[in-house]
Amino acid sequence: MTVFVASLFLPYTVNFDRPPSWTGPASQSPKLHRAESGIPEALSPAVSQKPSLDNQSAISLFATTPKPVGALTQSPGSLIQTPGATTDHEKIFRPHIERPIALSLPSHIKEKNNDSNQEEQDLQQQRPVQLKDLRGISRHDLHSPGWGKSFVWNQPPSRAKSPPPSSILKHAANELKEKAAAVAMGAQKQLGRKGQRRATTVSSEVQFSEYNYTIEKAVIGNGGLFNAIDAAADADLLDEKLWVGTVGCPIDVLEDHMKENIAEKLENDHESLAVYVSDSDLNGHYEHYCKTILWPVFHYQIPDHPKSKAYEDHSWVFYVKVNEAFADRIAKNWKKGDVIWIHDYHLLLVPGLLRQKLPDAEIGFFLHTAFPSSEIFRCLAVRRELLEGILGADMIGFQNDEYVHHFLQTCSRLLNVEATKLGVILENGRFVHVSTCPIGIDPKAIDQQRRVPEVLDWVNTITDKYRGKRIIVGRDKLDNIRGVRQKILSYELFLNKYPEYRDQLVLIQIATSSTEDPELSATVADIVTRVNSTHSTLAHQPLVFLKQDIDFAQYLALLTVAECLMITSLREGMNLTSHEFVMCQDGQFAEGKHGPLVLSEFTGSATVFGQNAILVNPWHYTQCADAIKQALDMGSEERSRRWKAMYDMVVNQNANIWYEGYMKALNNAWKEHSVREATSVPRLSVSSVKTKYQKAPKRLIILDYEGTLASWGSPTDIILTTPKRSVDVLNDLIEDKKNIVYIMSSRMPEELERLFSPVSGLGMIAENGAYVKAPDTDEWEELANSDHAKEWKKGVRSILQYYVDRIEGSRIEERHSALVFDYAEAEDLAGAFKQAGECANHINDACQGQVVGAVPIEEGLYISEIGINKGLATQMISDTLEKSSHAMPDFLMVVGDSREDEYVFNWAHRLEKSGTIRDVVTVTLGGRNTEASATLTQGVTGTLSILEKLVKISQS
Repeated sequence: MTVFVASLFLPYTVNFDRPPSWTGPASQSPKLHRAESGIPEALSPAVSQKPSLDNQSAISLFATTPKPVGALTQSPGSLIQTPGATTDHEKIFRPHIERPIALSLPSHIKEKNNDSNQEEQDLQQQRPVQLKDLRGISRHDLHSPGWGKSFVWNQPPSRAKSPPPSSILKHAANELKEKAAAVAMGAQKQLGRKGQRRATTVSSEVQFSEYNYTIEKAVIGNGGLFNAIDAAADADLLDEKLWVGTVGCPIDVLEDHMKENIAEKLENDHESLAVYVSDSDLNGHYEHYCKTILWPVFHYQIPDHPKSKAYEDHSWVFYVKVNEAFADRIAKNWKKGDVIWIHDYHLLLVPGLLRQKLPDAEIGFFLHTAFPSSEIFRCLAVRRELLEGILGADMIGFQNDEYVHHFLQTCSRLLNVEATKLGVILENGRFVHVSTCPIGIDPKAIDQQRRVPEVLDWVNTITDKYRGKRIIVGRDKLDNIRGVRQKILSYELFLNKYPEYRDQLVLIQIATSSTEDPELSATVADIVTRVNSTHSTLAHQPLVFLKQDIDFAQYLALLTVAECLMITSLREGMNLTSHEFVMCQDGQFAEGKHGPLVLSEFTGSATVFGQNAILVNPWHYTQCADAIKQALDMGSEERSRRWKAMYDMVVNQNANIWYEGYMKALNNAWKEHSVREATSVPRLSVSSVKTKYQKAPKRLIILDYEGTLASWGSPTDIILTTPKRSVDVLNDLIEDKKNIVYIMSSRMPEELERLFSPVSGLGMIAENGAYVKAPDTDEWEELANSDHAKEWKKGVRSILQYYVDRIEGSRIEERHSALVFDYAEAEDLAGAFKQAGECANHINDACQGQVVGAVPIEEGLYISEIGINKGLATQMISDTLEKSSHAMPDFLMVVGDSREDEYVFNWAHRLEKSGTIRDVVTVTLGGRNTEASATLTQGVTGTLSILEKLVKISQS
């Protein structure tokens, strides 16, 4: 069994050797188009070359020189210094680049060792031995220039077309031009194939196919996912895997044979399937649709603001193309028994596309980001397509319960489907499971990495540099989601409120970024300058602001020596930096230990750590400032208690547990779907049913009424009589003393009594399970709380009336324990369907505390107590039979036609699996997806025919 792990970017990328004739610096390489990368030229020469392992050159590479406030450039390899900096404390930090963790010693240690070359050589020889068995860790939220702008590797320039035009009207004209150009290009290629002379073009681009390349660990991509899958593989939880994704760089320049060669090497040597799409498609998908539309929406920000050029008509087509490319690549390599696991918001359409191509495949989807409320999600023009794409999976995983609730609510509201706590019931009866499974880190790998001598050296270096200071650490992307501005404003407020801490406290904020937001960057720079200019002294700088990621060894060392980690994300799926901080705070390698965690309540990590972290609302600056004081003043006993609880969560909810738990749940969901698939449900075998029926000394038969024993009548009328054929069949069945017969319906008890007055000895289930009457009694058992129903129905009726006034032809039907919103006779059924989804969402939100929910039914909504259903009623029947003098039946037959009957099918199968009833037959009418063991396609006529054949057996 192979697990296909699909993510937009592979954990590997391609690094090309430079042309043999080229001997200049990296910044002059003809293949690196730095004008397009947005990287300052002063930065290019140092960081674009592979770092040498030579210690002295490494130190010079990361040497830092002071720069004036507001300068846009920096010295080679240095970090951008804090605006308004007054001390040299931050000069010890150096930027992160892709390299072994033990690249070099801190400069002060190097200086001490200059007098003993032999000692230095011995030390350098020892360290690689200690590192040789370590697995590399991918950085999450890493500072990277983004797709097509790499300055780490030598990669092709992008040939992606220009960004969307300023006017949506111009876009249509551009589309026509692009189609015409594509036609012309096709004609030109055709001429070339016929031997005609082709027009030659002159290009300054170097032909990359002429040079060798290496496969390297990628800089961009989902680092948390990469680490989790590697951890599962190391723990032997994952025998065989195939990564599926793009190589993370432009590929239009590459010739076909080179792309095939790279794909073959990735598959053979790195367990990876490369997905190739054009530069324009990936640029439009990633840079425009994902980053400017989906990412803001999923994090509660509407992208359609005056300064934005993002509109879905331009970039949606690219999003579809890339998702189709992934689906095609997976489908061509999938074989029966393989598992497909799709990750994150970049690939929302892939589950649905694969479900069409591979109906029997085991497909999972996991969303690493937040999922917004329905009010936000419904702003997307293609909201239905995205939801239907996700619902192609067998199971959908989210980081916390809140995102699960939002997803279920959105499906109910926009698709008007029934959403339960466990998943979504689609119109065709297919059930899609949802689950909360927060991702974790690999504690074993982190623990190994922080024991590397270089990390321990940096712990001593940072401790010495900031001796006597209390360090608060922050590491976030500099974007509008991660709350860096809010954090610094809160810190400024803290310094103003509690001036006694000014000289003893320093906030080291690492602000990583893959894209530049000039307005946010300028705003943050102004605040940083104000804080330092107000509170700095010649010997102390209270805020160190590093606008790049730092070296990984320093990052681990900083988490080790910090007294507090502060995270103020405005919305975030899971913040794994907080997990790594907890791991590093065990006190093994630093004097301080058990540092408190100040954490935004809007992160997935807040649900993991709960009140053991100091939870804050990042918009509440006073609360955040007070949280800093609470962290600094916290006693050792409380610190230890909180840290121990968080540490246990990090260790016990790690990457391996996440992988194992998700895969187990996905497999269970897939097996359930396999049983329920319409194609796997056989037609009812009449001979088999007759055999089981004939040999059973006691039988229980439960039949749905509407649509099963009688055709649906007018929704506005009560069927005053039951068809004679149905009455005769029921009387004949009941005449056999071996039989117990029940009818179940959504109608009220008195209506059922009137409908079946010609049939004596008939058991009844009314109002979809709210009331039950045994065959040998005239009394009704009440499963619903009628007093409670009177209370909640007042409020729900007013909500329903609001929608009835807006939907011509709709009406409210009264039940004892429920209300029915019926729009079968609405003039605009499509509009009524949409309004019904809004109505269900409204009721489910308003009545959540009253345990009341609205469930979509055919052309209507059924509003009742949650948990009251036909399955509950039949469970009561079986419980009563077990307790009474009546023996449990040997034969059970259930016939139904709607999704409400699935509860009864499920109950019947549980009795069969437990051995309580020997022979169980469950039958559904039609070809819907079902849990029933058999299907009948002749409708009501087929039901009556089967029952008449059973009657003949009784009479013979």
